[in-house]
Amino acid sequence: MKSILLVVSLGLAACGGGSQSGQTVNRDTLTQRQKDSILANSKIPGARGVGNAMRAADSTNAGVQRADSVARDTTNF
Repeated sequence: MKSILLVVSLGLAACGGGSQSGQTVNRDTLTQRQKDSILANSKIPGARGVGNAMRAADSTNAGVQRADSVARDTTNF
């Protein structure tokens, strides 16, 4: 399962990794999070791992935000 996710990730990285000249216009309007969300909801083997990683990152970010909030509350006297 991990090898499938790795192959999918490397495939996506290879598709988006071209250099663009200064005269071309980037018409891609989706954010990386939107692209990952679309991928996570697809039926591609291993795509569930992308969704799991996004949820783990969101959980970690929420914990960091809570810790930062507590730190600000206790240091501002």
